[in-house]
Amino acid sequence: MSSMFGKPRAGGERPPQSPLAECNVAILGCQGAGKSALTVKFLTKRFISEYDPNLEDTYASEELVDQQPVLLKVMDTADQDGPGNCERYLRWASAFLVVYSIDDRKSFEGCQRYLEVLALHARGCQRRCPVLLLGNKLDMEQYRQVPAAEGMSLASRFRCLFYEVSACQDFAGVQHVFHEAVREVRRQAERSLPVQPLFITEERPCPPVATPVALPARHGLASCTFNTLSTVNYKEIPSVAQAKLVTVKSSRAQSKRKAPTLTLLKGFKIF
Repeated sequence: MSSMFGKPRAGGERPPQSPLAECNVAILGCQGAGKSALTVKFLTKRFISEYDPNLEDTYASEELVDQQPVLLKVMDTADQDGPGNCERYLRWASAFLVVYSIDDRKSFEGCQRYLEVLALHARGCQRRCPVLLLGNKLDMEQYRQVPAAEGMSLASRFRCLFYEVSACQDFAGVQHVFHEAVREVRRQAERSLPVQPLFITEERPCPPVATPVALPARHGLASCTFNTLSTVNYKEIPSVAQAKLVTVKSSRAQSKRKAPTLTLLKGFKIF
């Protein structure tokens, strides 16, 4: 069942004919971790402490993330005994929020099972869905059983992002986590785009000035002109990144008459 909370937040800011990008986020975790409280806090800015632990539903909200509208769908899951029948959200979700309560070590241990299932699923499919590990009930700091360092270590082990929030108090932090899930989905989509070929044009230096020499015509053939290099003293041209002013002097500069200065290339002159 799908329902809509409140007024769409970005509905009037997009052209009516343009399709709205969608992002599906599944919230996973043991019972009592605060999954429903996080969902309602994000969608309504309100905190409700009592929920039916067996109720699973999907909600939708139009969000504006980094000035880009998105239809964010949230599945508040209700697994009875850990990640058993998980195909329903593994195929559906674009990103996963794995939630535990910082005052309940059993919920933290249950998160490890969810992360293992998601890692196994990622190895078996072609697309990679972002995963965010979320420690909830930060307002219960005095009863903390799971140090933040352990959450960070677990997130690092499974290569996912880690946050700690309070569904009871901190709406800005909860909203940031959901929006960060959307950003991760967008980043993953950009990394999955096919690589476009890169064409680089290299600008080669022009050859030194040559003195034209006319050859006489033979056997009725028209005369032709070859360019021969005059005797020059030159230095080795450095790389472009370390290029300095390099001068090339022709034999004409040896005469008393001062020859005009001609700029051949940027950084190269002939006298």
